[in-house]
Amino acid sequence: MDVYRTDTFEDRARGNSYVGRGIVSGLSPSGQAVSAYFIMGRSANSRNRVFTVRDGAVFTEPFDASKVEDPSLIIYAAIRKFENHLIVTNGDQTDTIYKGLEKGLSFSETLEDRQFEPDAPNLTPRISSITDLNNGSYEMSILKSADAEGTACNRFTFSYAPLPGLGHFLHTYVQDGSPLPTFQGEPERIVVPNDIDDFTDDIWEALDEDNKISLYVRYTDLESGEYEERLINRNE
Repeated sequence: MDVYRTDTFEDRARGNSYVGRGIVSGLSPSGQAVSAYFIMGRSANSRNRVFTVRDGAVFTEPFDASKVEDPSLIIYAAIRKFENHLIVTNGDQTDTIYKGLEKGLSFSETLEDRQFEPDAPNLTPRISSITDLNNGSYEMSILKSADAEGTACNRFTFSYAPLPGLGHFLHTYVQDGSPLPTFQGEPERIVVPNDIDDFTDDIWEALDEDNKISLYVRYTDLESGEYEERLINRNE
């Protein structure tokens, strides 16, 4: 078994109809910090979303406000910057992490009072990442149910040294199902290219055509702090 095996995003996602929501963090071969976040959806409520960018932050918002059924788990700030750290999550824990960092807490400490989403029977895990834009290092977290009944929460945090051309991919589900099977193991090693357009296309094309909703990708220069971003909304 090759524990250092590194696949393309396509290798990891193509042919899988439902990996759910996903985060990629890593470093490009030329040394840019890379962050990506995408959402998928099966229900009409989940599919009624777009990403919007305001003041450098990324939000999920309804595409058609008149059709929103339950906004509690689908409308949130997905990406925010705190000082020189970029936060990416699949829920309102983005704000929890931000407020915790303001108090001087570590990444893992900010999430100690949070748990998986209350959407039984799926009990969707909360996935999060934070990238240090001073040096490109990053951490990823998953909060997942300890059992099928949701009686307890297990918390896992992974800390990564930045290696050129390497990223890690963390997603909510293994595949489609009923209930949806929660992601297992460590974040998956994937290849990160230099070109933001290539990577954006790689991710979007690999996601299931029927279920993909929105994608955001950001490449940040660690010296200047300047960044490029790409945004795709299926609903626009």
